[in-house]
Amino acid sequence: MQGELNKEFWDKRYQSDDTPWSLGMPSPPLCRYIDQHTDLLASVLIPGAGDSSDAAYLHDRGYRDITICDISPSAIERSKSLMAGKEGIRYITGDFFSLQGQYDLILEQTFFCAIDPDLRPAYADKMANLLAEGGTLAGLLFATPFEKEGPPFGGSIEEYRLLFGNKLHIKSIEICYNSVAPRMGNELFFICKKQS
Repeated sequence: MQGELNKEFWDKRYQSDDTPWSLGMPSPPLCRYIDQHTDLLASVLIPGAGDSSDAAYLHDRGYRDITICDISPSAIERSKSLMAGKEGIRYITGDFFSLQGQYDLILEQTFFCAIDPDLRPAYADKMANLLAEGGTLAGLLFATPFEKEGPPFGGSIEEYRLLFGNKLHIKSIEICYNSVAPRMGNELFFICKKQS
């Protein structure tokens, strides 16, 4: 599966507008979290950013150190189009697992569920490495496994606790109360901290 979920796979999906995961707007749970996060000087990473609606929301709230990463060149071009004229946005076309640097805040939204489940331990390791001391990983995960083969790939709260608890301090992980209708009851919002 890992070899199939490559740059060509995702780029073809964006080129053909086959992106059912895209809400066409910022995710309501992420918006609520961003509204409560008051450090506008925080460096923010959004991996697997897609069309970057969430990044646009961050920018509109005053953030000016935002990095958008996606393996699909077409997704990055969409992001650049959406964010045209906005200052303080860095675009990286490439593999998340090759990223360098450290970030105060990393937002997860439909990236974790898109990677091969075999890569989940490597994802947790990489997130821990990319977070600055005291940094936060926050976002959304699917609350149940899926019967059909993904992507998207689901999971369970127990699995996520084991996965992230080995690398980060889990502050909270619970069912979202404000998901979009098609995802209501099947999204978890989680917040993890890198201990200093």
